[in-house]
Amino acid sequence: MGALSEMPNIGKVAEKTLMDAGVESPEALRAMGTREAFIRARGIDPGACLHFLYALEGAVRNVRKSELPAEVKAELRAFFNALG
Repeated sequence: MGALSEMPNIGKVAEKTLMDAGVESPEALRAMGTREAFIRARGIDPGACLHFLYALEGAVRNVRKSELPAEVKAELRAFFNALG
């Protein structure tokens, strides 16, 4: 079990937001999934943006967010837009 900030795309600020949202480890983030973790994080930080969602997905996949496939980004964008 490591620190969230050791994952790609997750810095200290994102780590704190996630921990405040009840996501306390990389394993917890992977088990919960990107979308649920984002919804919880948005409850802590209502300004959480699309790039934060991409960052979470990249962290779960262990890649930089810039390396996410276009179709994955499109799915995440649709999810983000549906949240309103």
